Amino acid sequence: MKPALPLIYLRSGCFYLCFFLFTIVWSILAMIAGPTLPYNQRFRFIIGNYARAIMWLLRWCCDIHYHVSGLDNIPERPCVIYSKHQSTWETFFLQTLFAPQSQVIKKGLLAIPFFGWAFSLLAPIAIDREKRREAMEEVITQGKRRLDDGIWVLIFPEGTRVNPGERKPFSRGGATLAKESGYPLLPIAHNAGLFWPNNRFLKFPGTVRVVIGRPIAPDQLAVEALTATGERWINDTVEALSDSEIAPQPSPATAK
Repeated sequence: MKPALPLIYLRSGCFYLCFFLFTIVWSILAMIAGPTLPYNQRFRFIIGNYARAIMWLLRWCCDIHYHVSGLDNIPERPCVIYSKHQSTWETFFLQTLFAPQSQVIKKGLLAIPFFGWAFSLLAPIAIDREKRREAMEEVITQGKRRLDDGIWVLIFPEGTRVNPGERKPFSRGGATLAKESGYPLLPIAHNAGLFWPNNRFLKFPGTVRVVIGRPIAPDQLAVEALTATGERWINDTVEALSDSEIAPQPSPATAK
């Protein structure tokens, strides 16, 4: 039985209250302790623990769980994470799955009080979307450097959040980075937008389904074909997830 709408409002409000208070406190602590730590430890301390806490808050406040398929497709070496972007949920969750990690983000995120200040300590690849040529150069140069240093690079190829059931053409940034660096693309599909809708206050209970595809090697494909291959798999898989009426129940090995 689905909870009544007033209860969903109450749960969502509880989550946001805890979320904002925790973010302020944790960001201050991260800015104090973070600079003293090596990068790998800094990532796990600042964003790894923070993201796990957010997943815990979602579970206990909003009854949002998750189920992951395809964990055996994750390669041993870091590569380019190529993920669907439906909500804010995946920006937290993927930090718990791949560590250490660097995200391609818009520069404005680093100006967000507390969170942005702490996040800047992780040296994300911050780009200006209005300057496309310079942005592409930054993604390739900094992304290759991160990958060579053993750091996963997360790219949302749509560039912005896209509501469930909608599609937006994928940019070439992720495929270009894979092609230039020689590291594969790892496609990831999910239906998080059904539970944490974009630009909405309410958080709906249920189980987010995440599917990790097989890595796509860049050596035999041109950038356009590499982009199209990842885009087709992600969109087709997301469509199948969104059309499914029954989400799998969490299991101890793959869900929380």
